[in-house]
Amino acid sequence: MAEKNKKLRHVGFIMDGNGRWAKKRNKPRTFGHKKGADAIIDVLEECFDSGVEVVSLYAFSTENWSRPKDEIDTIFDLLGTFLKKYSKKLFEKKSRLVISGDLSPVSKELRERCERLMADTAHFTDHVLNIALNYGSRVELVRAFNSLKDKQGDITEEDISGALYTKGLPDIDLVVRTSGEMRLSNFFLWQCAYAEYYFTDVLWPDFNKEQTKKAIEWFYSRNRRFGGIENA
Repeated sequence: MAEKNKKLRHVGFIMDGNGRWAKKRNKPRTFGHKKGADAIIDVLEECFDSGVEVVSLYAFSTENWSRPKDEIDTIFDLLGTFLKKYSKKLFEKKSRLVISGDLSPVSKELRERCERLMADTAHFTDHVLNIALNYGSRVELVRAFNSLKDKQGDITEEDISGALYTKGLPDIDLVVRTSGEMRLSNFFLWQCAYAEYYFTDVLWPDFNKEQTKKAIEWFYSRNRRFGGIENA
């Protein structure tokens, strides 16, 4: 078994490349998002079967509102369909659903589905599926700081962590970004302070169990020192 500081507890996925995947096939971007949604279940299964406790998915950022309306509508429709399809798995795997982000701008139907599933799975402790929806890390941090402005005394790291959407979850150990892009794009900046970053040219719709396993194996090949030095 891996030593304590190498235990992979939390993986974050920046699911990039749906549009490019579709373009390569002369299809609309919405077709790529549909194929990308299909890839999620296999990736989650591989992660949870490999002992990962928490998986965070970057579904929709605060910056994504600038995209065409039909693409935005498709993303939200696919998310609603995914939650409906995956809800049975959440109960089978005793997995808790967390939504990181502001749900107020999304449709009433999707918001209520998210809130209902979060409430119904809140008691599960085996795994956590954290979906970043209408999420931006800077907005999250501003929200957290504002919630602490009336606190007496110094604000600590623990105070800030406890005011985030991910309260109670371990920090992210591994960030996986597909499609060859090499940036964080406002993805859980606080929680990724000591994460390992795995970048791959594979487009998200082609990211499968085998690709997930490869990323996990790469993580365990890393020497995580957390600012210290390698043992002599």
